[in-house]
Amino acid sequence: MTEEEMKKLHSIIDVGIKEAVAQAIERHRQLGQPITIMQNDKVVILSAEEISQIKSQLSTKSINVQQSLPE
Repeated sequence: MTEEEMKKLHSIIDVGIKEAVAQAIERHRQLGQPITIMQNDKVVILSAEEISQIKSQLSTKSINVQQSLPE
């Protein structure tokens, strides 16, 4: 496998992982379950309400993941 093919594969895997994490976080939010994250080198527990607040903040800054996929 060439270096270029490896980079392309890594990009595809990264997008897939990010999508899976986003789906898991959304499921927790919908079910009213908290999530645990690392923030400033500390473990932080976010409630479902806090997930919603962060999600709305991020949605204004997000990019279309599909556009970043290599061809």
